[in-house]
Amino acid sequence: MQFTPVHPVFGARVTGVDLRRALTPAEAAEIDAAMNEYALLVFPNQMIDDEQQKAFSRNFGTLEQATGNIQTAAERRLDMEMADISNLDQAGQVFARDDRRRMFNLGNMLWHSDSSFKATPAKYSALSARAIPSSGGDTEFADMRAAYDALPDSDKALVDDMVTHHSLIYSRGLLGFGEFTDDEKLKFAPVRQRLVRRNAMTGRRTIYLSSHIGEIEGMPRPEAMALIRDLVEHATQRQFVYTHKWTLGDIVMWDNRQTMHRARRYNDTGEVRDMRRTTVEDVAPSLAQAA
Repeated sequence: MQFTPVHPVFGARVTGVDLRRALTPAEAAEIDAAMNEYALLVFPNQMIDDEQQKAFSRNFGTLEQATGNIQTAAERRLDMEMADISNLDQAGQVFARDDRRRMFNLGNMLWHSDSSFKATPAKYSALSARAIPSSGGDTEFADMRAAYDALPDSDKALVDDMVTHHSLIYSRGLLGFGEFTDDEKLKFAPVRQRLVRRNAMTGRRTIYLSSHIGEIEGMPRPEAMALIRDLVEHATQRQFVYTHKWTLGDIVMWDNRQTMHRARRYNDTGEVRDMRRTTVEDVAPSLAQAA
């Protein structure tokens, strides 16, 4: 495999590997080590199917269940090990503009870390491009390691021991979406996460940010949200951000513990964007891991 950097501070393009076949243990270890170094890997021209994508992600841990949505079982297009990051309903038709599922999914355009709203959040995500629009629909990624390193020492001291509460209700509320059923409110009850995390392999610290944050323990909520907004503005400065312009067959894999991302706008009521994500669970809740 060859790894070619795509950004000055993180990310690499990977060639010389076919993800449709089973990886050897040595190949999986090489990719895992590269994730610790680069935090984001781009695998071009991987015309993969769902089962091959799931097999690839299982090299790095247990696949999480795709529960971060408001679809019923009857409305699902894909199985529970594959997150449907598309604008399609169960019949393969583009969502209507006023479809409740479409409005909920618009939250993907906010800066976030996958599954930070779960007690045990996500480790790696792998997103494959099965159909892409004629324009728009890029994905932006921000390096939370470089963002932490660039904080003033006073800000590092302020945030290092903070605990935040994450929920999909918080992130969707930022867009004015608040029509949750009682079952959804229970399903999306807030969970506690560290605001600063450390990579156990490299020792580097990161700011664990997400639009899903709605509270900081021990701080009045308006003050907490003003601080989170300041940190997000700092962490998403252009020097920390890589924009991926999708081509058909791309797979992008990222470390949710070390990056944040968001989708960009496209004509989602007129063109198809079929993206499918497998997500590997982290080993434990962030608060159970070493600070």
